[in-house]
Amino acid sequence: MIEHLLRFDLAAVTPDHGAPPPERVLSGSPRFTTWNLEETPDGKVFSGLWEATPGKWRIAYEEWEFCSILSGRSVVQADGGAPQTFGPGDHLVIRPGFVGTWEVVETTRKVYVIRLP
Repeated sequence: MIEHLLRFDLAAVTPDHGAPPPERVLSGSPRFTTWNLEETPDGKVFSGLWEATPGKWRIAYEEWEFCSILSGRSVVQADGGAPQTFGPGDHLVIRPGFVGTWEVVETTRKVYVIRLP
């Protein structure tokens, strides 16, 4: 039987640790902690929590992502666009084809849902 309602205990989830590829880092030494909480059987949709320490790096999205900032402050800027600052309570969607930078000004934690192409 498939469970249709899931509740997560973060303490029971082993997080992944990582960082942007070194060639994409523009400043600082950002580090990521990711708690991937749910994934569809085909692996194309997944959700969880992500936290990053200060730094700035280049991003290029092929996927679609919804995220809600829980804490901290980040600045996301599309190439050729104006910087946009996001903090607690802000929500954003990043669509496939987005190219720019992500700068974590204050350690940022977000809830995310990602759909791969």
